[in-house]
Amino acid sequence: MDTTTAEIVEQLFTNYLKENKLRRTPERYAILSAVYSIDGYFDIETLHKYLEENEKFMVSKATVYNTISLLINADLVIHHQFGGESMYEKCYGGEKCYTICTKCHKVEEAKNIKISENIATNIKRFYPTHFSLYIYGLCSKCNRTQKRRRQKKR
Repeated sequence: MDTTTAEIVEQLFTNYLKENKLRRTPERYAILSAVYSIDGYFDIETLHKYLEENEKFMVSKATVYNTISLLINADLVIHHQFGGESMYEKCYGGEKCYTICTKCHKVEEAKNIKISENIATNIKRFYPTHFSLYIYGLCSKCNRTQKRRRQKKR
């Protein structure tokens, strides 16, 4: 995470904790830093392991779960439900678009999609800070398999 983003998200989190009269603990800030160091989405197990192995920071899973909830409420993390699996992702300053295969449940982030300009011009008196878009369908592999099966039936 670059210095500017780190400073901004840390300040936003500090403001959120102050406004809600919550403690500003080293564990919470370590989890915030780890979240913003991970590229893409992650689950709680992955985050917990990252904290222990990469940050050398020992923290309980309960603390990770509780802090993730705070980060979601502070609009710094987004919760995804991909095929019944809970995943999380940093969301400060982000536009996220995902393609999700309805057959094999493969999830990929679609890069370089600029939707925010359209959203901003089509939604009156609403100021989006971030968003996620999910596009469901078939990945290329599942689509090829489905086409082959249809051709065999003919």
